[in-house]
Amino acid sequence: MQRALFLFNHDAAHQVAHLAPVAAAMAREHADIETVVAFAGDAIRQRILGLIDAADAAKITWTELDLPPVLGAATRVLDRIFPASRLARLRVHEKLFEESDAVISTERTCLRVKERLGPSRSPLFVRVPHGTGDRSVTFHPDHRKFDLSLVAGPKMAAQLAANGVDPARIEVTGYSKFERIDLAARPRFFDNDRPTFVYNPHFDPHLSSWYEAGPQLLEWFASEEGQAYNLIFAPHVMLFRKSMHVSPEYKLAKRRPDVPEAALAAPNVLVDVDGPRLFDMSYMLGADAYIGDASSQLYEFLVRPRAVFLLDPNAALAEQGHETLPFLGMGPTVRSVEALATELPSWTETAASYKSSQEDLIAQTFALSETPASTRAAQAIASAIRSKNG
Repeated sequence: MQRALFLFNHDAAHQVAHLAPVAAAMAREHADIETVVAFAGDAIRQRILGLIDAADAAKITWTELDLPPVLGAATRVLDRIFPASRLARLRVHEKLFEESDAVISTERTCLRVKERLGPSRSPLFVRVPHGTGDRSVTFHPDHRKFDLSLVAGPKMAAQLAANGVDPARIEVTGYSKFERIDLAARPRFFDNDRPTFVYNPHFDPHLSSWYEAGPQLLEWFASEEGQAYNLIFAPHVMLFRKSMHVSPEYKLAKRRPDVPEAALAAPNVLVDVDGPRLFDMSYMLGADAYIGDASSQLYEFLVRPRAVFLLDPNAALAEQGHETLPFLGMGPTVRSVEALATELPSWTETAASYKSSQEDLIAQTFALSETPASTRAAQAIASAIRSKNG
């Protein structure tokens, strides 16, 4: 039997929702192809199980990407510097990849296996991006090495093609993360009627606003002036996984500041740096306005157009420009917390003035259809496998 291997080789669960529905659809709708889920630890498996039906889970072959105890202990220490455990799991379980017809992954480290196996022994490598962002790392040259990229909408398809990915290897299949989420929901996190902002900084030390301005922003919301609003601090989950962050892309390293005590104590500030709501869009759906920098979660927030404020203390976003980063046109960009504080009182006017631009960009970002995105993606994978094997 042919085999599709869905790879969940990550130490956090933020990528799971992009791939789990596709694995479920593959197991449910293409019984002639064995669906294997390879996962890095029980926390990842439980997250997957929470996103798919039990009947689909029963059709899946589950394989844990475990490491020998000594190697596992060593790589966990090295994970503070680079993704040692992730790379070791690929090496230890290489035979699993060789025996598969396609490997479906949300990130590119799996390409190490493709290079080692060579063209005669390698399966197809299929990429399902974990998000729809615009930052330059989204278009790493390695993405040209994937046999197939399944993207959320025409925006990313065009961006990949412009960056050298063969258009014949790109297929628009939609955004499967939306399938289990009520996009009209408005969860409440505060017992008052003040406007609620969500602050969602990225972890990249060059692009993120957290290192230079984030703690100051939280302190402002905790102040007397800032308590006219509510704030949800919901950073990219990887920001607080390490105290030191390195950006290979920008050849830069910075130590991550901690959350200030004033913010932890403030009744109008909710701090969540590692909880499950960081992954399920609860905070994006519950907020009236967004403050951020380079995170692709901005696009998930904008599935319902609302006010957006971009905090760019080092002009790292501005130097790339609107053509490279279309999300820069979704709201005002400011360089400091002081400048942001002057913008926030007019958040409703900001929402109204940018609504049309936001709607246009979201229509290009997400290809919505009556056919679920996971079904479209599973069909594309199945077709690629069948074509490969004649």
